[in-house]
Order: sequence, then C-alpha cells, then structure tokens
Amino acid sequence: MSRNQLLPREPSPPGGPGDDSGCPILHVDMDAFFASVELLDRPELRGTPVIVGAPGARGVVLSATYEARRFGVHSAMPMTRARRICPQATVIPPSHGKYSEVSRGVMEIFQAITPEVEPIASDEAFLDVGGARRRLGPPAVIARMIREQVAERYGITCSVGVASSKFVAKLASRQCKPDGLLVVPADKVVEFLHPLPVAALWGVGERTEQALVRLGIKTVGDLAHVPVATLQREFGAVGAHLAALAWGRDERAVVPHVPDKSIGNEETFPHDVDDPEAIRRELLRLSERVAARLRAAGHVGRTVSVKLRRSDFTTITRSRTLREPTDVAKEIYTTSCELYEAAGLERVRLRLVGVRVENLRPAAAATRQLSLGERETGWREAEQAMDKAVRRFGPDAVRPASLVRRPFDPMDP
Repeated sequence: MSRNQLLPREPSPPGGPGDDSGCPILHVDMDAFFASVELLDRPELRGTPVIVGAPGARGVVLSATYEARRFGVHSAMPMTRARRICPQATVIPPSHGKYSEVSRGVMEIFQAITPEVEPIASDEAFLDVGGARRRLGPPAVIARMIREQVAERYGITCSVGVASSKFVAKLASRQCKPDGLLVVPADKVVEFLHPLPVAALWGVGERTEQALVRLGIKTVGDLAHVPVATLQREFGAVGAHLAALAWGRDERAVVPHVPDKSIGNEETFPHDVDDPEAIRRELLRLSERVAARLRAAGHVGRTVSVKLRRSDFTTITRSRTLREPTDVAKEIYTTSCELYEAAGLERVRLRLVGVRVENLRPAAAATRQLSLGERETGWREAEQAMDKAVRRFGPDAVRPASLVRRPFDPMDP
C-alpha cells in the first residue's frame, strides 16, 4: 500500500477560496509535521493521540497529533505534563533524519512552482506566486495544487493561507488548520482581523497581551481604534508596529531561500551525568543525528561546536573550524570529543549536551581537497549507505560512526 493510500482525505473547512486577485502571498504550514511523518510508518496509530518527543522526565513535546491536542497537549510542553493530561497517548522518540528528508522534498515542490520561496522552519514557508499566475493560474488554484502534491507525494497534509501580505497569510493558514485552504481577499482584511484576539498579532507575547488586556484591549479591533500615540507611549516603538498590523499593513516581501545557518541536536539527561564515557556515548549519538540531517538537507559545514550545561545551569560552548567542510559523523564526533575534553568538564555533572555544525554551504558546491599522499577514507559513502538502511529498516539500524574504536570509545564492550 502506498503512503498516499493511507492518508485520510478530509474536505477543507468552510470559508475557503474567495477573491484572490490581490493575494499573491501564500503561507504553507504542514499539519502536525513530525507526528504526521511518524504516522507514515505507524498507520495503525492514525486517529489516536500521538506525541513526538523524548520520553524522559526532562523531555519536551516536539509535535502532537490533533487527537492529542484536544487534551491540551502542545509543542514545547514538558513531557511529564503531556503524559499526565493525555496518558493514553503513544509517545514516539523523534527521528530527525526522516523529518529533514520530507522537509527537503516539500521545499522542492514549492521551488518548482516559484523561486520566491522563504522557508521559515522545516515545516512552513512563505511563497510569492505573483509571477506564476500566467503559467499556473490564480493563487487559490496554486494553493490547491500544492496541497494535492504534498499529499500525493508524501502522504501528509498541509494548510495554506492566501492573502495580500505575509502577516495575514500566516494567520489564515492557522485559522484553517488542519488540512485546509483559506483566502483572505484584499478588501476583506480588516473584516478578517478585527474579531481576532489581540494575541494573534506578531509581537504580542504573554506580557504584552496582559498589558493590553489591562488597558481594555482584547481584540485586534479594539487595538486598531486606539490612537497610535497612546500605543507608543505605552509600548514604545512596538506600539506603532502593532497599530499597523491591526489594520493589515505589512510591507515585508518574501525573501527567497533563507538557508539554514546551522544544524544541531541536544539532549537533556533524565539525571545529571558525570561519567565521561556516558557523555561521549551521547556525543556519538548526537553527531550521527546531526550528520544525517546535514546529508538530508544537502549541506556540509566547517565549524563544529559542543554545548555543555552543568547541573547549576551554567552553559559552556566550545567550537572549532575544520580544514574542510564535512557531513561525516565520524569527523563531527571526533571533534566534539576533543572539544569536550578541552573544556575540562570530564568529571563535572552535566544536565545537557549538544552538538552543532555551523558555517554551512551546499554539499554539491564543496569539493574535498586531499593532501599529497592522503587517501579517501570512504566514511561518507559508508554513512550514506547507512542512511538508506535507516530509511528502510528504521532508526535502530547501526550507523558506521558507531563502529569507531578509540581507547575511550563508548561503544567498546
């Protein structure tokens, strides 16, 4: 059975496509992305509460199906609370390599439609489809095309907001979730915005919302009718920004292809750890995950950094720039261990460790220069082969970096 055959297709919510003639901006947002990707391999869990996140006491929720969200589970919630309010949920540890692979494919769908694509996360992006009208049709038609292609190729759903600005398009995609399409016509922006709670505005966090409510401002419409001078007196420069958004004024253009500045992973231990072997074992696991994400994204990087957080929450970072860019776990792991040793924390209790690769560039544009007499190791090819094995057999497949043997190697028996 193909992946798209497993996908339950639901109709878009009411209030879908309207007059899109002045609406060249699309915001496409995958629905419960990490959880949806996990369900491709676990179709028996469809329709049930599923939470993606580290299962330990210090873990947090990365994603949750809408069945789990009905119980109040949401991203960034501590896992202990999520399991308490939704004990029947299935918890799945994250598989970042799979997410990167699907994200890359989804972005390729966007790029085939228009070069004006601005990714803002692995699961969402802005598109300016004004230049694609003649070739593909009106924005709403293009939005439907995107939703169909994502569903057919990857078996997951996305929601699309179509509007005259980035701000309104993002709000529209949020309003029509999950698996929806909503057009906000250019002449209906104020009508759409003003009933919304004031917290819907960009720049309104918890504290700002509380301050606005104290002033009697509960909806976007309330805020729109407050004099700009009053808002500036209360909130400084942010006041003018909020006033503009309340009337739908957002002049920001779509900025094509903002590349990843870095790729990393970190892990908070269930209990503080002062065993160097356990730390190195975690550095190995994180290095493998980071390398797999680099390869899935088509990147290599020159700078490796480690993050070490002590039991008193003091955080230390160390980094090193390599001679050549890499996406090989063995090289990232070796460098991470050397940085850990150089930090002098081998007998210090740590609550968190992280590995990150920065200074990224496209892998296709990076050629490795071998020194005279130096032989190619073959590690990259071996790890690429293991990527395929992991995709086929699951995350428990052994990666080549796990076979590295050093005098202190955590994988030694």
